[in-house]
Amino acid sequence: MNNTVVSVKIDKDVKQAAQAVAKNAGLNLSSLINAYLRQVVATRRIEIYSPEPMTPELEEAIAVVEAEIKAGHVSKAYDDVDELMTDLLKV
Repeated sequence: MNNTVVSVKIDKDVKQAAQAVAKNAGLNLSSLINAYLRQVVATRRIEIYSPEPMTPELEEAIAVVEAEIKAGHVSKAYDDVDELMTDLLKV
């Protein structure tokens, strides 16, 4: 294999977090990056995921739902769609 060196500048915290993820998968950071680049070449696709930050409105909505669940205000479980629709259509 003919190896070459790629040098990139990244945020120190991002590097440390990526190293931790790689370590949990039994890899070092170099192997993780190599695997990703091989995937890009093989699929000819670049997939980047960047989660959106939580907004105060979303945090509030989640808190409301969690409180309802804790209070037991949840619907019953349904085994099929017909059973659900029967309950929904009750007047």
